[in-house]
Amino acid sequence: MASLTWMRRCVSAPGVAVLAWAMLTPATGWGGTYNLVIDQRSLDIAGQSQQALTINGSVPGPTLRFREGEQVTINVTNRLKEDTSLHWHGLLVPANQDGVPGFSGFKPIKPGQTFTYHFPIRQAGTYWYHSHSGFQEQDGVYGPLIIEPAGKDPVQADRDYVVMLSDWGQDKGATIYRNLKRKSDYYNNRPVTVGDFLDQARQQGFSRALDNRLAWGQMRMMDSDISDVSSGYTYLINGKSAVENWTALFKPGERVRLRFINGSAMSYFDVRIPGLKMTVVQADGNNVQPVSVDEFRMAVAETYDVIVEPQDNRAYTLFAQTVSRSGYARATLAPQQGMTAAVPPLSPVPVLTMADMGMAHGGMDHAGMDHSKMSMSGNMAGMDHSKMDHSQMAPAAMPMSGDMAGMDHSKMDHSQMAPATMPMNGDMAGMDHSKMDHSQMDHSTMPMSGDMAGMDHSQMAPAAMPMNGDMAGMDHSQMDHSTLPMSGDMAGMDHSKMDHSQMDHSKMDHGQMPSSSAAVTTRRSDYAPGSGLEPKAADGGIFLVYGDLTALQPYKDYRKPDREIELRLTGNMERYIWSINGVKYSDAEPMHLTLGERVRIRFVNDTMMMHPMHLHGMWMQLDQGKGAFNPLKHIVNVAPGTSMTVDIPVDAVGEWAFHCHLMYHMAAGMFRKIVVDRPASAAGASSSSGNPASDHGADATMAAGGEQHAH
Repeated sequence: MASLTWMRRCVSAPGVAVLAWAMLTPATGWGGTYNLVIDQRSLDIAGQSQQALTINGSVPGPTLRFREGEQVTINVTNRLKEDTSLHWHGLLVPANQDGVPGFSGFKPIKPGQTFTYHFPIRQAGTYWYHSHSGFQEQDGVYGPLIIEPAGKDPVQADRDYVVMLSDWGQDKGATIYRNLKRKSDYYNNRPVTVGDFLDQARQQGFSRALDNRLAWGQMRMMDSDISDVSSGYTYLINGKSAVENWTALFKPGERVRLRFINGSAMSYFDVRIPGLKMTVVQADGNNVQPVSVDEFRMAVAETYDVIVEPQDNRAYTLFAQTVSRSGYARATLAPQQGMTAAVPPLSPVPVLTMADMGMAHGGMDHAGMDHSKMSMSGNMAGMDHSKMDHSQMAPAAMPMSGDMAGMDHSKMDHSQMAPATMPMNGDMAGMDHSKMDHSQMDHSTMPMSGDMAGMDHSQMAPAAMPMNGDMAGMDHSQMDHSTLPMSGDMAGMDHSKMDHSQMDHSKMDHGQMPSSSAAVTTRRSDYAPGSGLEPKAADGGIFLVYGDLTALQPYKDYRKPDREIELRLTGNMERYIWSINGVKYSDAEPMHLTLGERVRIRFVNDTMMMHPMHLHGMWMQLDQGKGAFNPLKHIVNVAPGTSMTVDIPVDAVGEWAFHCHLMYHMAAGMFRKIVVDRPASAAGASSSSGNPASDHGADATMAAGGEQHAH
């Protein structure tokens, strides 16, 4: 057992295999102490000697291995010439141990000092740790963190590897940020060319291609702007470039667990292993019901654990290409060192569409823009569209959503609109369509969802128009619903005069309908209809979507939320300012939550970028219609032109960071402080007793843990 004790108490290099028997051996009373040193040194990265910030002399830092239930002590020594910190990404720790300077009394670790973290390990799974000071994470201060479960791991494997993805910049983080502030497309490696326009003209027709190009030009944006930093990066797996080819070994027939961690500052990856199916068993450290896929997309800071079972005595390529297709990280899974497999070519470069321009443009500064070809959504109450010429609009995938109450469309000419797949979502109560000429509109496949209370569709014949959401009060008395699928809250609808005689229920399959303990099986995209970012697996395979994730065990305290907060993800591309509800962090007030409540957060992405939103200290339960089996996440990717709903079980007192995990978006203002207070009565009782508040069940001493001293 000596070697086992050593393994649990030490740190190891990323990607080193851990034998399954060791992972499953029970232990009690662990109290590991770990020593980490943050320094600067020259390293060979991608074949070049470069200055890097390191943890214990390496990039990434060593793999920390804890066991659920132990109390850990981590001594972090700062040998830099600037302040530093370490944040335990995804871990449920006391607020003042979370490692964010200025939050809950945590102070940055000064040069020459050592700070000692103390906290209990209350979970198991795959996580990581990184600096939360300046741009140090980009420059090398990050590493994997693995927590063994207290009991038997439900995921059985013969071998276990960490696969940590990252983006190494030729420029230092501070330089990258400064360049983006000067020119937001500074690192766009694929400006639009004449050749691109000619290709689009061949595909779309010259007139439509020209209209699209003019629209992007008026917005002073590029449809190739997939990632803010798509040049100047080398993509790494466990610190190794594609040429260096990090290799994991297996024997044919073994079950191999791969713990993927996206430790990038800015890069999303599409991950696949040609020739092997992957069974996803964990997401963001939480076990999920196994789902077999061919490919998955990793937002920045997400983690996914997969099982692969290679049967042949040959090598396989772990291929992780960036969403912008600017490059890839590559490693090899092989029976022996030195074996390699073919590296697939990069997939076609995605091109943004108007669907990716956001559900509402209130959050983006597009002064002088021609909106005639733009998607419309969000809060457009009171907008006068009476003089808008929609005659040339062909919004095949133009989402209209949000609160559009009070909009006057009475003089709009929709005669040329063909919204074949134009989803209309949100609160459209009070919209006056009484004088609209829909005579030429084809509604045959136009999905409508949201709150459309009060709308009169009495003359409409939407043959295949799915309606979702709250449509209370709608009069459908003269509508032909013979093929109209409906879902959502339709309380108050008058169906008394509806003719259901033609509805055929004989082929309806109720066996897959979700209950409180059953998963939704319908696969729904995480992207807006018509999005250019919609992922597609190679060779017609299966691409993981959030709807595939079902918690292995139900969340014990699942209930309806007590209240809802809408957070609109907003920005100004020209000035490179990112914000929430139009307000950047430096100008924002903290968000206050109360211990014990359950708060629903509705993200609405009003920008053309994907945003991986991260909450410190508490889980977000991603609403996928599965009730208690909705998965728990610490990162959720909110795609352009979409909304996403999560519930937060508010169970940790303190000040917590809530932000986009794209490093330069966070730095530019897409960040909030969340303050979790005790209920007024409980706070008064605590104050009168003289006992300080504690977090996550830790006692007062543990909650106040952490020591800092000169070294």
